[in-house]
Amino acid sequence: MRGPFAFPRLVTALLLVLAAAVGASAATVQVGSKRFTESYLLGAIVTETLARAGVPAEHRPGLGNTAVLEQALSSGSIDVYPEYTGTIVRELLKREGDPSLDQLNDWLAPRGLKAAVPLGFSNSYALALREADAARLGLETISDLKRPAAKGLRLGLSHEFLGRTDGWPALRRAYGLPFASPAGLDHGLAYTALAEGQVDVIDIYSTDARLVGGALRVLRDDRRFFPSYEAVLLMRAGLDAAALQTLTGRIDAPRMIALNAAVELDRRPYAEVAREFVAGLPAPGEAAPPKPGEADAPPPVADAAQRTPSRQSTGARFWQRLWAPDFWRLTGQHLTLVFGSLALAAAIGVPLGVLAWRRPALAQTVLGVVGVIQTIPSLAMLAFLIVLVGGIGFVPALLALFLYALLPIVRNTHAGLLGVGAGLSSAAKALGLTRRQRLRHVELPRAMPTLLAGVQTAATINVGTATMAAFIGAGGYGERIVAGLALNDTAVLLSGAVPAAVLAVLMQGAFEAALRLRHRR
Repeated sequence: MRGPFAFPRLVTALLLVLAAAVGASAATVQVGSKRFTESYLLGAIVTETLARAGVPAEHRPGLGNTAVLEQALSSGSIDVYPEYTGTIVRELLKREGDPSLDQLNDWLAPRGLKAAVPLGFSNSYALALREADAARLGLETISDLKRPAAKGLRLGLSHEFLGRTDGWPALRRAYGLPFASPAGLDHGLAYTALAEGQVDVIDIYSTDARLVGGALRVLRDDRRFFPSYEAVLLMRAGLDAAALQTLTGRIDAPRMIALNAAVELDRRPYAEVAREFVAGLPAPGEAAPPKPGEADAPPPVADAAQRTPSRQSTGARFWQRLWAPDFWRLTGQHLTLVFGSLALAAAIGVPLGVLAWRRPALAQTVLGVVGVIQTIPSLAMLAFLIVLVGGIGFVPALLALFLYALLPIVRNTHAGLLGVGAGLSSAAKALGLTRRQRLRHVELPRAMPTLLAGVQTAATINVGTATMAAFIGAGGYGERIVAGLALNDTAVLLSGAVPAAVLAVLMQGAFEAALRLRHRR
């Protein structure tokens, strides 16, 4: 049977195809990373190292904070990601101290996780401010922030640092700092906000590229609040880490700063920087080359200190990034999310609209429920669905977009059917048409322009909302937007935002053309 009641078959077929696609990648090692430059780079380095050893691997960048990555590991959505020992101890295990790697793995074992492949550097949290301000106010340590001279400083801290157990709340208590409610901002934007005078103190990582050059002063942790943050790979216990052992001790702090600078200051793609780094590592079984810092290794810190942000115009880099090799992959992912969620929403939303029209007593309840769903913030919706589904990626993103698409479809179906004249329905009934026949041949066709307008609205909304899916590893144009925010790179951000905007305009135009064509017929 064709018509509105054929939607369930379409949706079933679509979900079967998607399930097959997900199953096909099950044997591929899934490498995750957080939303900041260093994590992007390390995730790409891990992926390249696995590929070089003949192990199929896929990088899923920018997945969010530690809690999201832990959930992804536990559910099997990812297999490994770069992490830091202090974060594992305090944020994941809720413990204290600086355990050895063996002790740490004893603590992780009940969770089905392990830490391996110490990379060779530590990346601690710290607080930093402009050197001119620090010199003027005489600030050297974190304890100095209690001085009356520092009272007017404005703090701008990353959202994760504000909520971590080893972050701002505990730091404030340990030092007795007077600042009450610091502003929250993305780590990738913090240095820009500091340079423009919008904030005065930010939290930083000790291997950040922008620390070179002497423009900032890092306040000394005089009470030794922050634990050791040795970089390791956190992985599922069953993952064979043999292919990754060539990374052990291969990256010291100066080399990590240089790698970060290549991305943030030289504006080079992080995947390209990672490939070049891995190309210099020994293949499995080969003798290891000298480690960074040895006689024949380049002096990355000195090189990085001389770097300044790339002079190439944002417009030129935008066009390069726009047509990068990942464009069609991201386009396919974005379209799959939009049309998959739209088909699912139409299959369920149209019958719900019909129900609300048939049963006036239920109309307010149905419309109220879908209206409340629409008001839930997208990140909160994604977080809830990750817990409900038990994993990150395509499925929770599809469900979130489906839920957001319900309101315009249900409401417009209901409104369109209300607009069908009672006389027309009575005439159809007098001709002997059954209730179902009247709905299919008379009432729904008359309500179709209003119904399609609701589908059009849902489609346009979902094109924009689908960019949020990148926060949980579902891909799409949002992957570039998230990367642009993390890397503080406007060209990368625009290379994701512009295609999404163009797709929304094209979607709007296609629906309007279809409505005009139907009206002529």
